[in-house]
Amino acid sequence: MQSENRLFDDFAKFMNGAAGTLAGMGREAEQSARARAKEWIGGLEFVSRDEFEAVKAMAAAARDDADALRARLDKLEAAAPAAAPAKGKKTSGAA
Repeated sequence: MQSENRLFDDFAKFMNGAAGTLAGMGREAEQSARARAKEWIGGLEFVSRDEFEAVKAMAAAARDDADALRARLDKLEAAAPAAAPAKGKKTSGAA
């Protein structure tokens, strides 16, 4: 025959309730910490990954354009070295 012990039943109910309360407090603390971290990081003016990738692509395109222009300029300078005026010489007599 199994005897009922009210003390153990009450203790088990108490512990079950305490575990539920602690789990709820843990979830609440986690949500609060996430909200505070999000607020703090938002104030630091970080950029998103998408914005970073877009600016990175624009910088790469600008670098490619600059390289192409530099090559074109070098080609033009090599083709006409005599056409460039000498540095420091004045072409007009006005002073």
